[in-house]
Amino acid sequence: MIRYRLLLFLLLIAPAAWAQQQQQEEDTYKREFNYGINFNTNAGLIGGGMLKSSRYLSENWSKFLALEVVEVKHPKENRLFSVTGSSFIAGKSNYLYVMRPQYGREYIFFRKAPESGVQVNGIFAVGPSFGLLVPYYIVYDYAVSGGPSNDRDLRTEPYDPDKHKSFEKIHGNAGFFTGFGHMDVNLGAHLKTGLSFEYGRYREDVTGVEVGFLMEAYPKELLIISGARNTGFFTSAYLTLYYGRRK
Repeated sequence: MIRYRLLLFLLLIAPAAWAQQQQQEEDTYKREFNYGINFNTNAGLIGGGMLKSSRYLSENWSKFLALEVVEVKHPKENRLFSVTGSSFIAGKSNYLYVMRPQYGREYIFFRKAPESGVQVNGIFAVGPSFGLLVPYYIVYDYAVSGGPSNDRDLRTEPYDPDKHKSFEKIHGNAGFFTGFGHMDVNLGAHLKTGLSFEYGRYREDVTGVEVGFLMEAYPKELLIISGARNTGFFTSAYLTLYYGRRK
C-alpha cells in the first residue's frame, strides 16, 4: 500500500516540479541579441542588415531596440552595360540608403519545447528613418566623336540625363563611395509589423526568420530616378534571416 501511495505521489508532483523547473530556466534569460540579413521588395538581391537587442518583460512579452540599414531602389531602375563592359543605371540621380532605429514590442504566441519545435512571435516596431540620398556618379567621355581611339576625355560627374545624353559615352558608374561627400540626409518615420519563426535547437541559441510589412514616409519626394515618378512614401514586404544568443 505504501508503495502505491508513493507512486501516486510521484505522478502528481512530477509534472508540477517539471513545470516549475522549466519556468526557472526561462526566467534565467533576461536579454537577447540578434543580427541578420534583410531581403525586401524595394531592394535587389540583398536589402541590408539588422541588429537587435531585446529585454524580457514577462513570460510572453519583451521589448527591443533595433537598427536596420538597407538600400531602397526605384522600381524603374534599368541596368545597362557600357562599351568598356562596366554597368550603369539609366537615369539614376541618387542612391537611397536608409538607417532605421526602432523601438518595438514582441509577444510570444506559441512557445517551442526546449530542444525542438518552432516558436512564433508577433512583432510591432516604430522609429525614425534617416534617408541618405547619395549622388550617383558616372564616368563620361567628352571626347569629340570621330577622333583618335586613344583620344579620351573622361570625367567623373553626377549623372544628369539632360547633360549626359549619349549612352555610348558613359563608361560605367564611378564606384560605391564616390558621392558620399555630397550626401543629403532626410528625416522620416516608419512602422513595421510581422511574425518571427524561431527554430533554434537550444534555448540559448536564437535562429529564425522574420516576415512582415513595413511602411515609411518622408515629408518630401526623394529623387532616385530622373524622369520617373518618385515619391516620399514607401511600402515593402520583408524577410529577415537572423541568428543570436540569449543570456
